[in-house]
Amino acid sequence: MSALEEAPARPVPRLRFIDRTNPATRLAAAMVLTTPLLVTVDWVSAAIALLIEIVLFAAAGVTPAVLLRRTWPILLAAPVAGVSMLLYGRPTGTVYWEFWLARISDGSIELAIAVSVRVLAIGLPAALLFLRVDPTDLADGLAQVWRLPARFVLGALAATRLVGLFIDDWRAMALSRRARGIGDHGAVRRAATMAFALLVLAIRRGSKLATAMEARGFGADRPRTWARPSRVGARDVLLVGIAATIAATAIAGSIWAGAFHPVWT
Repeated sequence: MSALEEAPARPVPRLRFIDRTNPATRLAAAMVLTTPLLVTVDWVSAAIALLIEIVLFAAAGVTPAVLLRRTWPILLAAPVAGVSMLLYGRPTGTVYWEFWLARISDGSIELAIAVSVRVLAIGLPAALLFLRVDPTDLADGLAQVWRLPARFVLGALAATRLVGLFIDDWRAMALSRRARGIGDHGAVRRAATMAFALLVLAIRRGSKLATAMEARGFGADRPRTWARPSRVGARDVLLVGIAATIAATAIAGSIWAGAFHPVWT
């Protein structure tokens, strides 16, 4: 295998229904699902939404191994957010433990559970909806379906395409420093120096790319044509409908249980 060839990617589940929807529709579905969950901090609505999502994930063929591999940052962030609310949330009811600014009470425990479950309910579907999305397809959808400015969309697409180069640049700098005998000492200083060098390299590359795109007419104000048309269909409407149904069911269940707690209160 040559140095330019990449290792085969790990297999991902074939989510036929989601794969056939427009990437812009997936973004809309994520917004429709998560926005109502942000207006309340109770645990009932988050638990209802999370339970429905897990059932849908299982029906779509998402195994626990894939779920863990793709969403482990969210799984780590949820308990961290819960612990912070547990210690520093607004104390109400019985206080069980107190030390300086930290205080554990009935209210902080309920808030910690609500925040932890809410992070999972919001983060898991967003991660799995974009389990396999081509940035070019997403840019086509944003420009043709959402009617966003083509200049902004193409600039964001170009920036996204360059993100993968940062890893290669960092690896190349680390190997070059080690070859010169200066890469094995002072980890903090080495990381700061390499980060600054990477920042300079990114600015230079971005300037050259912007000039090249302007020269090729990507910044023109005239209406653009697109090589690949982006369309929406019945599957896209169904996906947004499922997201709206989950959000509405969660909020309705919270109101019915008397646990609805808007963030502004």
